[in-house]
Amino acid sequence: MELHVETRGEVLVVRPEGERLDAVAAIPFKEQMRGLTAGHRGPVVLDLSRVVFLDSSGLGAIVAVLKSLGMPGRLELAELQPNVDKVMRLTRMDTVFRISSSLADRLSGGWRDAG
Repeated sequence: MELHVETRGEVLVVRPEGERLDAVAAIPFKEQMRGLTAGHRGPVVLDLSRVVFLDSSGLGAIVAVLKSLGMPGRLELAELQPNVDKVMRLTRMDTVFRISSSLADRLSGGWRDAG
């Protein structure tokens, strides 16, 4: 899976370029994220603006990345498409991750309340 990466101040922004984060993409995504985030000490924002489908494998990969970062709250989500947002709410992952409606909101400090 191709990932677009940029640094904005202390924030590492990662955007998956594919439309699906599913069983096929989950393992490569997780491995690439671990490599990209190794040694990064600031927040990591996962920009999901291009992901329109997320299954349990993809969700598991996102959670695995969160765990690999070690500190709660270091992996944040932004730009969730409607289907991805629905998965997050149905699985109650919206109570685990900080989620912003847009990357611009995140970078300016705006958040959607969890829950």
